[in-house]
Amino acid sequence: MVRWHHPQRGLISPGLFIPVAEETGLINPIGTLVLREACRQLRQWQQQGVADNSLTVSVNLSVRQFARDDLIEQIDAVLKETQLDPQNLKLEITESAIMDNSNSAAILLQELQKRRIQLSIDDFGTGYSSLSYLHRFPVDTLKIDRSFVQSLDENPDLGLIPAILSIAETLGMSAIAEGIETSRQLAQLQHFNCQFGQGYFFSKPLDAAKATELTIANPSYC
Repeated sequence: MVRWHHPQRGLISPGLFIPVAEETGLINPIGTLVLREACRQLRQWQQQGVADNSLTVSVNLSVRQFARDDLIEQIDAVLKETQLDPQNLKLEITESAIMDNSNSAAILLQELQKRRIQLSIDDFGTGYSSLSYLHRFPVDTLKIDRSFVQSLDENPDLGLIPAILSIAETLGMSAIAEGIETSRQLAQLQHFNCQFGQGYFFSKPLDAAKATELTIANPSYC
């Protein structure tokens, strides 16, 4: 996860500066930098034997990035530069990014599929109520929004998570629960047979050196 080291204010979370970057257009160069660094780091881990070829790296695409006419060329250039196999890259986008211009999105996602780049829908369940786009577009993974996961502490019988897991299974997709912070949440997700999860319960965001140590010590986390 990207962080901004401000000279006076110190470490600033993306929740504070990303909205400003979106408004000013700076999100595009930031997004390119993040994509390049993520691909470079995974390729380095592969070469060092820290990660095998089954490990993927996920990179968020903003709405502005997804709307760029040269996005495919940009991704191709980064993959060529870093020598990362396209199937090791997973791009995360929101429902709104797809539905803002569904026709051009369909063409773009088909191009990504041709390259074997995987696609995740981020914050699933919080955007458009229509599920028709899941049939139209080559989606590999649904990411269950953290708000549903956090509600498990108060309502362990929440029906939305099993419903999303059922949708993913029916459509041949995987599902990842976001924002896991407690053992209770993890236990409930396991009860629902959710196979993948992420959140502070496992680890807070780490720099490359500490992430390498975590990967070596806990390969099952990856």
